Amino acid sequence: MFIRIIQLAGMVCFFCLFIGCSTANNKPVLISFSSDSNAVVISGISAAGLAQLKNSPAQDSLVYSLLSVLQTPSEQDTSVVEQPVKGLIFVQDSVVVFKPERSFVKGRDYLVLTYLNSQFANTGAMLKGQMTYKLKPVQKVLSR
Repeated sequence: MFIRIIQLAGMVCFFCLFIGCSTANNKPVLISFSSDSNAVVISGISAAGLAQLKNSPAQDSLVYSLLSVLQTPSEQDTSVVEQPVKGLIFVQDSVVVFKPERSFVKGRDYLVLTYLNSQFANTGAMLKGQMTYKLKPVQKVLSR
């Protein structure tokens, strides 16, 4: 009986350490406009992800599938059609920058979708049985 209690306590400690250690480095990706609102800046990307992006060719289609920016209708202007914004993606020090071909229009909303730092499930979702079979992008609506 005493041995079972010790085994149960050991298992509980192991699971607590497993959950605590596995989510420690999973910081959310931060999406915002640059200080002059001429670009979208994505920060908080894992070091491994940044290293892969820096080593990929500049115009690789994989980079453009990881990040997309869409112009969306807003409450003030519903005549705008949702359409992708064309632009270039740069990897600088610890951030990824999306620079559009044309400047962002003041008063419009832009939906940013990125798969950077995305994962199938975290430890909590695995324990609850809520894993999915595909990645979910991080989304944020930015208003210019």
